[in-house]
Amino acid sequence: MKGFLIGLIAIVAIAGGVILWAIGVSNSEIKLREKISGQQESCEIFYTKLWEVLKTKAGVADEYAEKFKEIQVEVMEGRYSTGGEMMKWIQEAGVNLTPELYKDVMNSIEGERNGFFIEQKKLIDMNVQHGIMLKTFPKKLVLANRESIEIVVLKNVATTNAYETGTDQSPELF
Repeated sequence: MKGFLIGLIAIVAIAGGVILWAIGVSNSEIKLREKISGQQESCEIFYTKLWEVLKTKAGVADEYAEKFKEIQVEVMEGRYSTGGEMMKWIQEAGVNLTPELYKDVMNSIEGERNGFFIEQKKLIDMNVQHGIMLKTFPKKLVLANRESIEIVVLKNVATTNAYETGTDQSPELF
């Protein structure tokens, strides 16, 4: 009788351990699924921010260039409308269009794109981790009825075309 009780306790302990392990695996998958969902939303928000920053900064730079053009025309008309001073402009300092705003726009483009790349990479890494969890033994025994997660990874048209055709075409930069 004593041996039977010890055997029963051992079986109950092993079964309890397996059940607790399965609950832990299930909970880990649920947490990872929620993190992936949150990261997908984070990527969408970052993408929105990226374009808002770029549109705003590019708009400021365009407005600056337009105002510069207006001021430059007014300055030139005011200086030389009386006539006889045609060559005086050689001696005078003109109004300068500074490239700083355009440098700021370019830095923002690079910075925002790099930030978005990092957020997308986090999402991809989480999704890979989830796929491994669903497919590896023994976790796949517990997670057999769970679906893989569909994520959205943004790629530009040139990248998509290159991978679809298996050929790369040098981009026209200007």
